Amino acid sequence: MMIKRTLIALALIALVTVSTRADAGGMGVIRDEEIEQSLRTFSKPVFDQAGLSSSAVKFILIDQNDLNAFVAGGQNIFVFTGLILRTKNPAELFGVIAHETGHIANGDLIRMRSEMEDLSFQVMAATLLGIAVGAAAGSGEAGMAVLSAANSVGQRAALRHSRIQETAADQSAVAYLKGARMPVSGLVSFMETLADQELLPESQQTEYVRTHPLTRDRIASLENAAARYKGDAVPAGWAELHARMVAKLKGFLLPDQALQDKGTSVASRYGRAIALYRKGRLDDALKLLDPLIKEEPRNPYFLELKGQMLFEHARIDDAIAAYAKSVELAPQSGLIRAAYGHALLESAKDTQKHYAEAVKQFERALQSEPKDIKTHHFLAIAYGKQGQEGPSRLHLAEEQLLRGKTDFAIREAKLAQQSLVKNSASWIRAGDILDAARRQKKQDKKDKKRD
Repeated sequence: MMIKRTLIALALIALVTVSTRADAGGMGVIRDEEIEQSLRTFSKPVFDQAGLSSSAVKFILIDQNDLNAFVAGGQNIFVFTGLILRTKNPAELFGVIAHETGHIANGDLIRMRSEMEDLSFQVMAATLLGIAVGAAAGSGEAGMAVLSAANSVGQRAALRHSRIQETAADQSAVAYLKGARMPVSGLVSFMETLADQELLPESQQTEYVRTHPLTRDRIASLENAAARYKGDAVPAGWAELHARMVAKLKGFLLPDQALQDKGTSVASRYGRAIALYRKGRLDDALKLLDPLIKEEPRNPYFLELKGQMLFEHARIDDAIAAYAKSVELAPQSGLIRAAYGHALLESAKDTQKHYAEAVKQFERALQSEPKDIKTHHFLAIAYGKQGQEGPSRLHLAEEQLLRGKTDFAIREAKLAQQSLVKNSASWIRAGDILDAARRQKKQDKKDKKRD
């Protein structure tokens, strides 16, 4: 696995690649295949009951220690790392997901214009949260400079639900959990954890309470529902998925805390291995990780993590070998393929062979991650190293469109068309980018006039 804490407008390839945040007050979008798969596993029974497609609902993980989750910009559920770290078990986490699913199904969404759906998760989150970011040049380690903080009064007002909406979402959540024969108790215990927050001054309340008004009546209603319906036990294996998710986040984001866990469980050792790597102790980290790989040789996330560790310590060829095995075990993961492609791109051996394989991996990655900024960025580099200017310009145009940089997208799309075969699929795609960028530029001007 790889945890990338990328600062909000730049998607570092997977949680598998954690870049240091430039500003402690900043907020980042985390992409991680293992965590996203676990969230999808927890949510599928709920989505099925709500009549939502699991593939249509996206989880966007925000690197912020506050306790919060919300829905916005279509069927997107934003979850803060602080919330996951504070859930005591999977029932609490899928209880929160059921509540947020109620907001989606009930139409209680924060509205954003349709063009927002064409942006990457990172840029959409940045726009939604009101974070101004400036891109540092080039390398994957550059990250983003956070120029202004989120949590503004205006943002909070936009995200706030009414008490009526909250009660309706609770009722929907209970119905979904009952229909899926899942326990309601997790949602109740999560709300009870928040109960005392209402008594605090607003400035001291957690963000979840400020945006999701909580009342004793709501808690009492949920307690009654839980008492009447116990539900089946949490499915086998979910507690382990939750434990590994929490350990992984703690290892990457709170390594000192992770190192205090001296347990012998897989999750505890996993978290410590990550924490040691984050502390720069690669050899000690590998001494913990290699036995985990031996115990679970078909676990792609352990191999992905090893690839990330080795890559970030300049052991590129060893990283390539680990990533190749990870991709073999998780061929559906665009995030892992993109990380593998990045490693291939950095190799100093058999460069043309590796460039060709990198292009293949990036192209495959885009099949499942078509809006990943960094994949387009690195694919443009890979094509450029092969001397293929047309495809290189095309993916630079894709990257700039996803960033919302319309002038740059228009320039690169025009240059791409000059080098591509007329009426080819790539030439037509460059034309689509031109049209989309021009429409977006026109809309931006209208919005600016209104403001």
